[in-house]
Amino acid sequence: MNILLGVTGSIAAYKAADITSRLTKHGHNVDVILTESGSRIITPLTLQTLSRNKVYMDMFEEITPSEVKHISLAKKADVVLIAPATANIIGKIAYGIADDFLSTVVMAAANDTPVFIAPAMNTNMYENPIVQDNIEKLRSYGYRFIEPKESLLACGDLGKGALADVDTIVEIIEGSKE
Repeated sequence: MNILLGVTGSIAAYKAADITSRLTKHGHNVDVILTESGSRIITPLTLQTLSRNKVYMDMFEEITPSEVKHISLAKKADVVLIAPATANIIGKIAYGIADDFLSTVVMAAANDTPVFIAPAMNTNMYENPIVQDNIEKLRSYGYRFIEPKESLLACGDLGKGALADVDTIVEIIEGSKE
């Protein structure tokens, strides 16, 4: 299966290494799009090494002149996974804002390509009515959410907002094409 993994700037971005490693070891091709904020938490080199593929960050980098990369990646994907997903990327997608590589590829994905979003953020952010409205809006369009868990968060708060367990995420993605 061709999996497109979007990694955003949540502290949980370090878990993208484990997600990438497990999916690759299970025989899947994983292409990673790392946002600029995500790259401040985990390096492109880490994800490139684990995926054995180039990590995409710059929408305007000319890789193959005859290919529009955000379109070709979207067409290639059997499934899109954004893990971790910040409030920012959820809001961008909900309102059709395509101003970086990840949001552009998500907008270009075919309507029958499943898009899974695994939020990870502070409880107050996750429970904010605006974020919840954006999640409901995306659900109404067919986007699928992998619920965050309740845990001690990086900020020291206890509450819902921690990225779902890596095992859960991998199991859901692998089961999405059965």
